[in-house]
Amino acid sequence: MLSQVLAALVPAALLIALGFVLRARKLLAETFWGPAEWLSYYILLPSLFIYGLATADLSEMPVGRIFAVLPGAALIAAALVVGARRLFRADDAAFTSIFQGSTRFNNYVGVMIATGLYGAQGTALAAVANAALVPTVNILSVLVFSRFGTARPSAWGVVRLVVTNPLVLACAIGMALQQTGIGLPPGIAGTFRALGQAALAVGLLCVGAALQLGSIRRDLDPVLRSSVVKFTVLPAITFAACLIAGLRHEAAVVVMTFQSLPTASSSYIMARQLGGDGRLMASIIALQTLIAGAAIPVVVTLAALFLG
Repeated sequence: MLSQVLAALVPAALLIALGFVLRARKLLAETFWGPAEWLSYYILLPSLFIYGLATADLSEMPVGRIFAVLPGAALIAAALVVGARRLFRADDAAFTSIFQGSTRFNNYVGVMIATGLYGAQGTALAAVANAALVPTVNILSVLVFSRFGTARPSAWGVVRLVVTNPLVLACAIGMALQQTGIGLPPGIAGTFRALGQAALAVGLLCVGAALQLGSIRRDLDPVLRSSVVKFTVLPAITFAACLIAGLRHEAAVVVMTFQSLPTASSSYIMARQLGGDGRLMASIIALQTLIAGAAIPVVVTLAALFLG
């Protein structure tokens, strides 16, 4: 299993590294990256989720258990982080970044690894995991910003941010098409499949381009604190939840993979928009992306050994 995990992780790592080099060496115009991020987040990745969910055979998948384990573990971890607020020794803006670093995840890396491990079944499982987890972590993050951020959204603002999230919408559309049996017509399915295939490459290049390695040293203490939660506490809670719910085999491995991913690069955008600490968020994203190269193989291998 370890060799399979590494084989699935290497392409993601190389694409992230390529994105970092392309931007650091200015091999592409600086104006390229903003539209590329927009295209990936609003068009390509939603297309992948819609196609994966609409065309997947969910009859053999433990969808209910996945929807119980992932949000449940995320809620417990979030409650622990908020409850330990004073232990992080950070001001309100910095705490929002620590919270995002503890709970949010990078969709692109997760889908790449799941697909590398299990092919089309892995893509479908990743889509189900996203459908369960994306709304949960977005709601939790917005609620934390509504309490600790400087630009605190109203109750309606919280609802609007969640229901207009392109990934939430894509998961809802894909599940609806699958559950109703409507599916995707052949021509439309091919279009969504092609867009989805581009999502991972473009998305991971953008992740690499967004890395800001120079700021890690200044923010090392809060970065490490959030990373401890992300790569030890959250996977441990999820492992226990899998045992309690009876979630096993490929589904359990994919679930554990998603709970050991580095935080999403889009967390930086949310930090800037809602009054968080953007510099700290950039540091957390950078270091967690590096740590994930060692953490993910360990977590996934242990999951396959004890839950597979």
